[in-house]
Amino acid sequence: MITVHHLSEQNSVMNNFMKELRSSEIQQDSMRFRRNIERVGEIMAYEISKTLSYATEAVRTPLGVAPTNVVNDHIVVASIMRAALPLHHGILNYFDKAENAFISAYREYTDAAHNNFRVHVEYLASPSIEGKTVLLCDPMLATGGSMELAYEALKAKGTPAHIHIASIIASRQAVKHILEIFPADKTTVWIAAIDDELNEHSYIVPGLGDAGDLAFGEKL
Repeated sequence: MITVHHLSEQNSVMNNFMKELRSSEIQQDSMRFRRNIERVGEIMAYEISKTLSYATEAVRTPLGVAPTNVVNDHIVVASIMRAALPLHHGILNYFDKAENAFISAYREYTDAAHNNFRVHVEYLASPSIEGKTVLLCDPMLATGGSMELAYEALKAKGTPAHIHIASIIASRQAVKHILEIFPADKTTVWIAAIDDELNEHSYIVPGLGDAGDLAFGEKL
């Protein structure tokens, strides 16, 4: 069974960062917006690290030898561009030796008047993920469609030992979709906040807006 960690259910300093990410005034400072996403990513990386496998190494100090438990997983941080780049950076800050994968996914509207769209994957750059621990990042999980297609694209690079899904805000619909399509025996979900609704444009409500535009500027 897939475990979902809803991090904002417990009080922590992360909620300060979430408040600023959601605030329609504070989020206009794009540098602060990116940094807050990065800081949430760092917190997620720390929480994820508690679930990984460890091996004991002997570390020589100036006065002797200290046994130290260090992460033993071979980690690949995989992110959906462009919105996930600050989240990717935050997680990478804590996993120094991780490999990296990038997937380009975007909404392609087939009938803009009726808000009909399909998610299109255009680009994938990834190492082998065979037998590795994959941290799959997307700050906003609205329908879960982008995450599903990103995972399908990554399958061409191997079968991971475990998948950790990391997101800032998800709708309940997206969480349900993730639980249905990802392998139950090797998936863990980490979400800072889960919101109840999607509007007619399939945007999360209350959400925080378009994370990519807020981080990097509006696109045509």
